[in-house]
Amino acid sequence: MIDWRDDARRVAQGIRRRVLEHTINSNGGYLSQACSSAETLAVLYTKVMRLGPSIAPPVPPPFPGAPSKTNPRYTGAGYNGARAPELDRFFLSAVHYALALYAALIETGRMSPDGLAQFNKDGSTVEMIGAEHSPGLEVTGGSLAQTISQAGGVALARRLRRESGRNWVFMSDGEFQSGQTWEAVQALCFYRLDNVCVYVDVNGQQCDGAMEEVMKIEPLQSRLESFSARVCSVNGHDLDALAAPAELAPDGRPLFILAYTDPCAGMPILDPRRPKLHYLRFKDAGERDQFADYLKTMDG
Repeated sequence: MIDWRDDARRVAQGIRRRVLEHTINSNGGYLSQACSSAETLAVLYTKVMRLGPSIAPPVPPPFPGAPSKTNPRYTGAGYNGARAPELDRFFLSAVHYALALYAALIETGRMSPDGLAQFNKDGSTVEMIGAEHSPGLEVTGGSLAQTISQAGGVALARRLRRESGRNWVFMSDGEFQSGQTWEAVQALCFYRLDNVCVYVDVNGQQCDGAMEEVMKIEPLQSRLESFSARVCSVNGHDLDALAAPAELAPDGRPLFILAYTDPCAGMPILDPRRPKLHYLRFKDAGERDQFADYLKTMDG
């Protein structure tokens, strides 16, 4: 029997490799996000979340139209399985991590690798900035920091229906610079929604550079705890540390797992670009060739 850790390591490495390959072929991409989140997404999909098998087409279909009651297949949630009272649901808040999520879906057999050929093309659901119709998503993150509020609403409805499934949210640390995040935390704690569990990729980076130079959010753990949230700070590249908090019995508090990560983890070739890591666009053909050579070492 394969140990879940071996599977998670394979998925994490596959996420990094697949996103790097895509970045090379597309002359740009959100590569550092894949580096920092690879273990978190791998642990969520191989160990933590209780999901059914995908019920979506392996190759994502074209955009199905705007959400409506006559368009029941307008979300990409089917890649996370059918909805059932006892099963979990997943919400990607930091939607610029979409490429890393698509890679995770591929590595876990929930989406075909051919789906990435549609990435960011007109009429495709495989968008660079994921929306509710994108594979693995079921709500739109808007300008970021809105998904946690939506997940809270879903969680409250599920509790009223006496559903046992949990609601997992993946966020980035930059979203804690937004006021709506803190309003959502306040509501989650007030309503004691312990069926909400949030993994935060605390990689210290945002679009304008290093977090501490743009707007500090630390001490994040004590700030969240001041709202009465349950908080665990872990090494975001340690599989066991990432998985352990999910085993805690619910105690009436929403759970936040602060995964402290390195946006260049597993990809030291990115280091010279610090602190501007938000989006990688190659400066010239020579730099692109350097990354292509690095990809060959990963394959080796």
